[in-house]
Amino acid sequence: MTGVPASAAGGSGAKPVRGGKLGTAAVNQASLWNIANILTMVRLLLVPGFVLLLFHDGGYDPVWRAFAWAAFAVAMITDLFDGHLARAYNLVTDFGKIADPIADKAIMGAALVSLSILGDLPWWITGVILARELGITLMRFWVIRHAVIPASRGGKLKTLAQGTAAGMYVLVLTGPLATLRFWVMMVAVVLTVVTGLDYVRQAVVLRRQGLAAERAAAAERAAAAERAEEALRTTAGTAADAAPAAGAVAGAKDVHAAAEARDAAEAER
Repeated sequence: MTGVPASAAGGSGAKPVRGGKLGTAAVNQASLWNIANILTMVRLLLVPGFVLLLFHDGGYDPVWRAFAWAAFAVAMITDLFDGHLARAYNLVTDFGKIADPIADKAIMGAALVSLSILGDLPWWITGVILARELGITLMRFWVIRHAVIPASRGGKLKTLAQGTAAGMYVLVLTGPLATLRFWVMMVAVVLTVVTGLDYVRQAVVLRRQGLAAERAAAAERAAAAERAEEALRTTAGTAADAAPAAGAVAGAKDVHAAAEARDAAEAER
């Protein structure tokens, strides 16, 4: 795929540049009904479908759980593509910025909570992962005024590990595969905690830098205002000093004019 239709990109007709920078115009022109947003909507719709399939017939039917795994896998695959398509083909929209992370957390949260309800996954694992995701979301809002915390490679590995482990728990596995999925989930939990702590570190650093930049800008504005006020005082003082001198010059001119008039009158007599 080398491009998208002009209508999908907002009707501009310009050919998108893969990996190019997103300008304000490109963001504003992106249509709501583009492929990236459609994939996000599909993922949102798959959440209730996945839960219904997982709990069908008591939640322990291997066939229905296989169907639930298929829905979960499709949702995770769309997660891999919608963000990339939005950035690569200038399809970023305000809806996508909000809906994409909601869809990501909704499908993973639904899987973890459902598996814990069924007794397949310990609640402490679900609690650790969901607490991390909620905490990082709040952390992003805490620093969003100063900077945006970028997605790290560790965060992407965490998402991959979580998706793989949750998918393995959705399936009815026995023997070595059941043991393997436990260790895959442990890797996911470790990555969840480690990357969460790294996000906290980044958030604290970015907030400190942002506050320092704000203080420096405020100090610069105060200094500029003080310089402007001093310049006004200097200008006013110069004008006040110049006023008496101007009056003296005008007075001298008046005296000289009166003397010339008197001399002219005497000459006529």
